[in-house]
Amino acid sequence: MVIRFLIYRICSTALLLLFVCIMVAQDAAGTVNLDEGKALFKAQCNSCHASNMKVKLTGPALGGVEERWADYPRTDLYAWIRNSQALIATGHPRATVLWNEWKPNLMSNFTNLTDAQIENILAYINGVYTDTYGPPKPPPPPPGEESAQSGGSNTPLFVVIALILVIFAIVLARIISNLDYVIKTRDTGFPVTRRTLAQTLTSKGVIGFVIFALVVLGGYTTVNNAIALGRQQGYKPGQPIKFSHAIHAGQQKIDCQYCHDGARRSKHSNIPQTNTCMNCHKAIEVGSQYGTAELTKIFASIGYDPSTDKYIANYDNLSEEEIERIYKKWISDTYVEANNGTLGQMGEKIMNDQWEGVVAALKNPENGDNKIQGPIEWTRIHNLPDHVYFNHAQHVSVGQLECQTCHGKVEEMEVVAQHSPLSMGWCINCHRQTEVKFNDNDYYKNYYEKYHKEIANGTRNKVTVEDVGGLECQQCHY
Repeated sequence: MVIRFLIYRICSTALLLLFVCIMVAQDAAGTVNLDEGKALFKAQCNSCHASNMKVKLTGPALGGVEERWADYPRTDLYAWIRNSQALIATGHPRATVLWNEWKPNLMSNFTNLTDAQIENILAYINGVYTDTYGPPKPPPPPPGEESAQSGGSNTPLFVVIALILVIFAIVLARIISNLDYVIKTRDTGFPVTRRTLAQTLTSKGVIGFVIFALVVLGGYTTVNNAIALGRQQGYKPGQPIKFSHAIHAGQQKIDCQYCHDGARRSKHSNIPQTNTCMNCHKAIEVGSQYGTAELTKIFASIGYDPSTDKYIANYDNLSEEEIERIYKKWISDTYVEANNGTLGQMGEKIMNDQWEGVVAALKNPENGDNKIQGPIEWTRIHNLPDHVYFNHAQHVSVGQLECQTCHGKVEEMEVVAQHSPLSMGWCINCHRQTEVKFNDNDYYKNYYEKYHKEIANGTRNKVTVEDVGGLECQQCHY
């Protein structure tokens, strides 16, 4: 009985050690991760809050948010971020002050955020707010706690814990085997064959447990990869022409729908034709950032000769050598004009390098495209699955959404990246939270009896996309 009790004692100790290791791992997983905080801020918060944390936009400047909530439990700040209207409804003092200042602007709900993710976002906000020079850094840790804060990966810690558990399991298996040998020898009165470590590790129980663990791990990995299939948030491919949205939409304030005019009247937001570029670039022939390097690609694709300010006759029938002479002359003349009337070896190299860039951007032998003349093959960034129906006009013209709602602050992007996850859950949450803009919107007149009167008599304070059928399966899948 004593020996069996000892076995049970060892097993309970092993379980306790396993529990402690799990708690340590969970604590490590809760360590501040600034990279995740930045990604979550860009995906969830950046459409309403300024990136520098100091400027008011649709929502307040987030710098110092923790100090402003310091008089209340931390859980109240979590509750505000997850569902602000629910906290306002309880009469919370801080929530009421914010609502009175910013109403009728509603803060989106983020019920899917965990406490750790919220802490990561807050740490990123604080890092940007307290260090305006250079990239965001984590706030300095208290003295003596330098090792407690880390924005890196916790993988090495998990590996160490796993190795410790494996070693402990082997030692425990050996101890149990020895105790089992002692018990059998005492009960039978005869010595029995002692099981070796190899026999213990290759027993049915151990092999069965390993197979079970592999099945669980494989299933978990498969499901996670299946959920992430086709997701490309943050996808930021290079383009054949270095087109800067920061210059065009940011500095020059060109409206998105001037170039992507299909967004307001079509299912698709079209890639602008080269003719749209030429509306401006017949007058602006040398770029402010790349000079002739990138604009010459546009001119060569459409057959415009900037030297003569005319479109080239029979351009489709010209050979590549003839086209090369036209545009090399343009590049060299522009360089000479800007460099005191001389070309020199540097000018020759620039001219040749720029022409090679034109050829690389406009020709694609892999697709059988061996001609410079023709449309520019831009790399697609946003792409929904074939079984999903999405209509830009429904959102832009009817819903009156800003492009930045889904695409982020494109006017600040040198190279455009996919800002939002474009997942089904992301779309559903948006439909649940987004308020329909009824004012001066003829599309919603047919809801007069059902919703307009309820709003007028005070029985309803808002109508979301969900209320007008935004969660019906047939809206996106039919």
